[in-house]
Amino acid sequence: MKKTMTYMWFGGICILAGVLIFSACGEKSQVSKGPAEGEMKTNILLPVPEGAQALSLLGVPLFASEPNEAILEKYEAARAEYETRPENADALIWFGRWTAYTGDYREAIRIYTKGIQKFPDDARFYRHKGHRYISIREFDKAVQDFEKAASLIEGTEDQTEPDGMPNEQNIPVSSLHTNIWYHLGLAYYLKHDLENALRVYRLGIDSSHNDDMLVATTHWLYMTLRLLGREDEAQKSLDPIQKDMNVIENMAYHQLCLFYKGELSEDELTGDGFSSIMNDAVAYGLANYFFYSGDREKAGELYERILAGKVWASFGYIAAEADYHREFMREIQQPPRDHPLQRPHGGRF
Repeated sequence: MKKTMTYMWFGGICILAGVLIFSACGEKSQVSKGPAEGEMKTNILLPVPEGAQALSLLGVPLFASEPNEAILEKYEAARAEYETRPENADALIWFGRWTAYTGDYREAIRIYTKGIQKFPDDARFYRHKGHRYISIREFDKAVQDFEKAASLIEGTEDQTEPDGMPNEQNIPVSSLHTNIWYHLGLAYYLKHDLENALRVYRLGIDSSHNDDMLVATTHWLYMTLRLLGREDEAQKSLDPIQKDMNVIENMAYHQLCLFYKGELSEDELTGDGFSSIMNDAVAYGLANYFFYSGDREKAGELYERILAGKVWASFGYIAAEADYHREFMREIQQPPRDHPLQRPHGGRF
């Protein structure tokens, strides 16, 4: 009963947190722009409170943190390159990517929309715009963009996608095709359209030509199959996963797949040395494991732990938010007025 009340308190404060966060945490990117011309006509973005990037699925305004100087310098360089070559597709894509890296996902979507108007047959613009629709919780629009991107790459040769923020070995591990399948599968997964997620992740597995993309896609494929109750197929999907794989950056997904196989213990999923994004990935994989194994209380505790963090654009965070909203919001009641979670604070969920 005590743990159930924790879910009630947490959910209640998430609903109330919109006012608290809006007043106490008004961080926003230095590069934020006003609405693009014609935006209201095309309805490319849902309205949000001033300065916010999105509303969480729990109704909380989400604000971007100030980008560091290194990111701002690269953003300014990308903008200057675009202004020099406004009709160059690569320059426009990198302008959008670095805008997104500053935390201004809404402006990045406007930039990619402009790119689609100029280069309607370039799948990359739909792929990147869809990614940022996931960031701001507009999953239907993300699906629409990724499905369009998928239609445009049909019958084409795959191409490696350069990294804006390279891994330690400076070796890109993803491609246009794998990124489209990976993110389209995720968009369906976040909508809880598991049959379509399964269909797309299988296409992603077929397109994965290195160990990094194989472990990342297998992780989401396995979870999708478990949520569909297809445990035997889920275990079979792990057959290609081995301990000695050449994984360069997706170590968290590799560890999770080994955990699902029973080759790593829960205690070994420490996340030591991982980024905040990868720590969210590990925590979400573990929370989901408890959920589909029937331990709702443990799953709920881990979802709450993720949602108490600040990296709200990570896929682990967004997935935890979607699951919590779908599975636990019906249990929410107003928390007591004297409960600590009811008091104003300086943090963000």
